[in-house]
Amino acid sequence: MIITQTPFRMSFFGGGTDFNGFFNEHGGAVLSTTFDKYAYVTVRHLPPFFEYKNHLTYSKEEKVNSASEIVHPAIRNAMEWLDMHDIRLTYEADLPARTGLGTSSSFAVGMLSAFYALKGKYADKRKLADDAIYLERELCKEAGGIQDQIAASFGGFNRINFSRDGYSVNPVIISPERKKELNDHLMLFFTGFSRFSSDIQKGTEKSMKDKTQQLIEMYHLVDDAEKILTDKNTSLDEFGKLLDYTWKLKRGISSGISTGSIDEQYDKAMKAGALGGKLLGAGGGGFLLFYVPTEKQDAVKKALEGQMYVPFKFENDGTKIIYYGPEEYTK
Repeated sequence: MIITQTPFRMSFFGGGTDFNGFFNEHGGAVLSTTFDKYAYVTVRHLPPFFEYKNHLTYSKEEKVNSASEIVHPAIRNAMEWLDMHDIRLTYEADLPARTGLGTSSSFAVGMLSAFYALKGKYADKRKLADDAIYLERELCKEAGGIQDQIAASFGGFNRINFSRDGYSVNPVIISPERKKELNDHLMLFFTGFSRFSSDIQKGTEKSMKDKTQQLIEMYHLVDDAEKILTDKNTSLDEFGKLLDYTWKLKRGISSGISTGSIDEQYDKAMKAGALGGKLLGAGGGGFLLFYVPTEKQDAVKKALEGQMYVPFKFENDGTKIIYYGPEEYTK
């Protein structure tokens, strides 16, 4: 039996510049972190005592004989690609799917890690990120960028750069005290909506050609945000104000990114004292993240009392195997 733990991510700046249609021409970068909410994937070989060969449990349950019968596209494609047979797979998560936290990519990374481990093969973080990108973007044909798979695999607070030549993961170098101060000023709220990221991403990709200038500006904001973080003489409040600016830019890219209800929640938080914020992920629903001075946090909670508040802490580990029990298996 193998159990993997893979963190979810929150992206602060640069979202949208991780599409290859953009970064191949202009370059791209995101500033993001993983945090202490996780996807858990348990994989083992199914004992040969059942009428079915594979048993899968996620938001649904599947009992099938061949991988080709599996409805879940990521599981089906991964099992066919890696030649997996007689599998018992269970997926659990700390937060709901389709909420802008890269949950599907965290699942993909964790599942691939578990499959490789079940085969007795080691896969490092870059291989897991690359394979998850290939699984979701090529085999499953899902629209979207490539930041989520990289963040989930590597973990930590990073600047991820994208170019025609590939990507690089660069930790943001700040003191533990400053990093904790940033963490303490961020507040996460569930909007109560969920959506398929790939559906929003299709609309975003279509509008990108008309919004190149906005995306280039969003790309440059990554530099500005990193400078704020790494300059200990600059107030972190500037980071919050920059979040507000990038959110307004992002909203202009596609009509599907925000909704009237989300705009209303955002405005309530800003009036209560938040300095800035953004909707995480592709848009359309999920989690709102705000930067809020400590003395204003109770007021923001009260203003958004209809929404679930989710405390969190940054994490640094990325995906990892938390239980490894090798099995003898004869195909």
